[in-house]
Amino acid sequence: MNSIALVDCNNFYVSCERVFQPLLNGKPVVVLSNNDGCVVARSSEAKALGIKMGVPLFKIRDLVERHNIQVFSSNYCLYGDLSHRIMTSLQLFSPVVEIYSIDEAFLELTPNQSNTNYGEEIRRCLKQWVGIPVSIGIAPTKVLAKVATDVAKQSGAGTFCLDKAEAADTILATMPIADIWGIGRRLEKWFTTRGVSTALQFKQANPELIRKKMGVVGQRLLLELQGISCLPLELIPNPKQETCVSRSFAQAVTTLDELQTAIAFFVSRAAEKLRRQQQTPAVMIIFARTSFFIEQPISISQTIALPTPTHYTPELLKLAQTSLKQIFRPHHPYKKAGVIMTGLQSERIVQGDLFEQPRDTERQQRLMLTVDQLNQKFGRETLGFGIFGQQQDWRMKSDLRSPRFTTAWDDLPEVKAGFY
Repeated sequence: MNSIALVDCNNFYVSCERVFQPLLNGKPVVVLSNNDGCVVARSSEAKALGIKMGVPLFKIRDLVERHNIQVFSSNYCLYGDLSHRIMTSLQLFSPVVEIYSIDEAFLELTPNQSNTNYGEEIRRCLKQWVGIPVSIGIAPTKVLAKVATDVAKQSGAGTFCLDKAEAADTILATMPIADIWGIGRRLEKWFTTRGVSTALQFKQANPELIRKKMGVVGQRLLLELQGISCLPLELIPNPKQETCVSRSFAQAVTTLDELQTAIAFFVSRAAEKLRRQQQTPAVMIIFARTSFFIEQPISISQTIALPTPTHYTPELLKLAQTSLKQIFRPHHPYKKAGVIMTGLQSERIVQGDLFEQPRDTERQQRLMLTVDQLNQKFGRETLGFGIFGQQQDWRMKSDLRSPRFTTAWDDLPEVKAGFY
């Protein structure tokens, strides 16, 4: 019988920073959210100093200075590229791989591979090939593999194989119900008031009680904890139902021109994502809002039904700019804006408009493909649209971002060789 392995990158954002800056090893490191606001990743050393996930940077300034904590802005280009290298490497160890998130993947292992030695081989190769340390849990089901990975992380073992029911029960008996994958804090109170406070008690609970509260999702979760696999690996991700690109502004935006520039940038980025996903939207929503904490907060939005689903950036920009002029309210300090593309469908589905001039769709696709390829090769925003402008004070703050070591020519690390 095959097993499931969950490969989970350790402190992923921090580990990415350390790949090209080995002097960070052994030092406390934190990575910040958009606009350098809150802590979203911590090294083990930073955790030991009591830094909590999500804490605002200004609240730990003294701690940062006192312990010389290394602080970085999020470097999504670097993280995304190293994640891709990890996921590509994992396919050499199993033909069945489900990419669960940027730093997690499930693998299906044969009986001969379902052991600690094979997990350690995966860990060794990933560290050598990509430079990222990982923890691996191996078990008969996805949910138990998640439990095994948590044990591997907390114990420092690196790899943990949970293949015996007795061993699983021992671990589940000390595991709070909120830590079960799929339960969380939301359902913890409901179960605790009914005498179910540990993962083992959940596993042994009346199936009708669980089905009543959680439906078929809860029933599958129960079976997974009992070692019965009913959550197959998803090799082909479900098509996305919508794509959103939004940002908080480093400085408040008060003029229509500034907001148009920001919205145009978000529309362009969303269209690029859709082309990569090979999808087109039927509806585009643009929105902007002030801070929630001012005296009279406001928000504006407009839903635009596209005449024909398209991911052609110039057309989407034109529609967005026209709509924004209609809804813009001057003299308000806008702090966040964005665009949502929804009603997504395959780009291969083309439904024309009887009363619209025929489009040169192939020409549009060739043009956008050229733009995307050039931006990918020479760096994002190498080619853009005039409406983006030169001065973009609203752009997300990332004063502490490390170089894009693997995706920008200008940021490639230099190797200096000496002769002796």
